[in-house]
Amino acid sequence: MMLHRRLLSAVLLAASLGQAVAAPPGRAARTKPLSSPLPDTGQTRIFSDRGQMLAAPGPTEPFYGQDGQFEGRRPAYAVSKDGKVVRDLVTGLMWQRSPELNGDGQLTAADKLTWDAVQKRPAALNAARFGGYTDWRLPTIKELYSLIDFRGVDPSPMAAATGGLIPFIDTKAFQFAYGRQEDGDRVIDSQYASSTLYVAKGGFIGMLLFGVNFADGRIKGYGLTMPGGRQKAFYVQCVRGPRGYGVNLLKPAGKGLVLDQATGLMWEQDDSGKGMAWQEALALAQQRNRTKHLGYSDWRLPNAKELQSLVDYSRSPDSTQSAAISPLFRCTAITNEAGQTDYPFYWTSTTHGEGRGEAAVYVAFGRSLGKMGRWIDIHGAGSQRSDPKSGDPSVFASGRGPQGDAIHILNYVRLVRDAAPGATRLVKPNLTAIPRAAADSGPGMPAMGAPDGNPDMESRMEASPGGVVILRNGVLYEYSADGLKLLHKAPLDQPKPEGQPRL
Repeated sequence: MMLHRRLLSAVLLAASLGQAVAAPPGRAARTKPLSSPLPDTGQTRIFSDRGQMLAAPGPTEPFYGQDGQFEGRRPAYAVSKDGKVVRDLVTGLMWQRSPELNGDGQLTAADKLTWDAVQKRPAALNAARFGGYTDWRLPTIKELYSLIDFRGVDPSPMAAATGGLIPFIDTKAFQFAYGRQEDGDRVIDSQYASSTLYVAKGGFIGMLLFGVNFADGRIKGYGLTMPGGRQKAFYVQCVRGPRGYGVNLLKPAGKGLVLDQATGLMWEQDDSGKGMAWQEALALAQQRNRTKHLGYSDWRLPNAKELQSLVDYSRSPDSTQSAAISPLFRCTAITNEAGQTDYPFYWTSTTHGEGRGEAAVYVAFGRSLGKMGRWIDIHGAGSQRSDPKSGDPSVFASGRGPQGDAIHILNYVRLVRDAAPGATRLVKPNLTAIPRAAADSGPGMPAMGAPDGNPDMESRMEASPGGVVILRNGVLYEYSADGLKLLHKAPLDQPKPEGQPRL
């Protein structure tokens, strides 16, 4: 009787995770698909904390267990014969192939929409029976993020050219364009709108809309109104297909464990309880595997898509006085740069693109602070940004970049494993040498992973006729209705980041 119960439990678990369930002779196996299967990030190379590309380390060697050593569900797309729509063969979602509006074959600022117009876009597509369908909708942030491809190479915020850059989206399946200076945009101004608004007030001015920037590989909450009163404009790529993608189906799975039946992933209920550098985060998984932590020996640091799948965008420190995650999980409380009770950034195993290699992706389950004269929740709980993999956080006392993003470096960890065996495979990384091509970083902007000049020089912000003047480490910018403009550069030359062409 006991054996029968164990076998029945195993069959039920397999069915809930989308596995084929053994059937009596003569009958086909029954399969219950996952409601939110996660495509792989696409990352194929592995790097040290200084950005050197590595051969495959073993389980007892430094830097083992990062994203490029594992492959999950390989992204796959099918483009319609008329070239209008793309079906994601992993998620089952169908997308517009391009956010283009005016039919000229190019993506420019003229194809972007402000929030009011964004909300009307699905109705326009449905009225036109775009692609033959009448059920187009705005994607949630989790649906939109399913398209991100971490083989990209991101530009500096002030880049003036696109040489050596690679978008963070599959450009064989989807049309993409960087921002153009002739349109008044920066190179990085390729933000795509979702339907997900931040549940707390944040940002520089008022309400934030979560979007994915396929130019620089990040999720941020973007202000709907820019300094100076201009409305922020986004690309809009609508989706159709099964609703509920990205909705977690969480349940306790034993002491200290939480199972997500939507993704087939099993998670630690508790986090690491302390922050650590990226190399230490990777090593923590192997340490716990050696002790068969919570009964399992196949724990790993989650990749970017896996960790982002856990974000609960209905929660935030200011709206629910909690981390942006289900209450089934326990998150260590911290004190942030503004002196507030907050929740950590969490490391992923994903290097931020395959260009420079010295920064790794994190997901913010608490406020996503930036220093704009004072520390504010500039991008919202649930953002995905990146930190240097190693270094001294105190060097970044004023943050980094034009919005002064908080840099922690010592981030927290929540490990994951596949509840269904074989969903993730250990693979050989890509060892092809990366040709280095100098992407113009634009004036005065430091390379990724480097501090913003002299750490002793504080940022400050003050009003100006054009908008807001920001002095950041000797570089003066104006953040106005027309965007971020360089006003004055300190005499010291800053290093330029290196990029890579597509191989």
